[in-house]
Amino acid sequence: MYILKRFFTMILTIWVIATLTFVMMKFIPGDPFASDADVLPEEVLNNMRAKYNLDKPIAVQYVLYIKDLVSLDLGPSIQSRTRSVNDIILSGFPPSALLGAQALVLALVFGLLLGIIAALYHNRFIDYLAMIIAIIGISIPSFILAPLLIKFFSVEWGLFPVATWGTWKHTVLPSLALASMPLAVVARFMRSSMIEVMNANYIKTADAKGLSTAGIVIKHGIRNAILPVVSFIGPLFASLITGTFVIEKIFAIPGIGRYFVDSIFNRDYPVIMGTTIFFSVILVVTLFLIDISYRLIDPRISLTSKEG
Repeated sequence: MYILKRFFTMILTIWVIATLTFVMMKFIPGDPFASDADVLPEEVLNNMRAKYNLDKPIAVQYVLYIKDLVSLDLGPSIQSRTRSVNDIILSGFPPSALLGAQALVLALVFGLLLGIIAALYHNRFIDYLAMIIAIIGISIPSFILAPLLIKFFSVEWGLFPVATWGTWKHTVLPSLALASMPLAVVARFMRSSMIEVMNANYIKTADAKGLSTAGIVIKHGIRNAILPVVSFIGPLFASLITGTFVIEKIFAIPGIGRYFVDSIFNRDYPVIMGTTIFFSVILVVTLFLIDISYRLIDPRISLTSKEG
């Protein structure tokens, strides 16, 4: 019952996002074919508007839009008229997904490790050093860190390619630039959660029973402290993928971010709407899966709970 309720909530959320996206696009002033008005006959412009259903009433456009979404058809692109939005997303998403996934792994592995170490050495030098690293990671935006990485690791030392996309070496620097801020956030989350857990009564009981420090940390500490971080993975993954937009521009990566940015400047409404909904679906579905997976991580959480 709980899973079913969550599933319908997910579907409702996607519908609301799709509707808001449609409404916002209709409030944007201007005509996507305005740049062609001086070079194309009016009849041709009318045919183009008809192709994208722009000649129909708003209500009809909305019904057709939702119908196409249900059939997973995001329509044709206005700027790239020989390509569909589906094709653009399918071709651009793999580089963005790979980049986001690598950054997520880096952020989780090193962020969790840094947070755990800082918590175990609370109010000592290692804790202060870890938090200084975290503050630096949060303070430096990826679009500032990326050029610095290029300057030293590519231009000065020649360890990695400057830009473009091809081998695994092309993914290292953009992944590092993208992972720096979420790594710091994960470290701070894990540190705070770990400190709270390690001060809990059941930890003191386990210690009194003679359980080793390593056993307490692994069996009781990390398992319970990681729950807040798990709930953060969904939004983190979605933010990393959408956050690749700037990084893709800096490193000349042929990801979906390039198409999204270009679509904004070119008033390519189908691409804007399609990518917005696509990333929203990723976020909502990920949150749904994370919510369900809570039961596997902590048996105390019941899937039959009435609470959201």
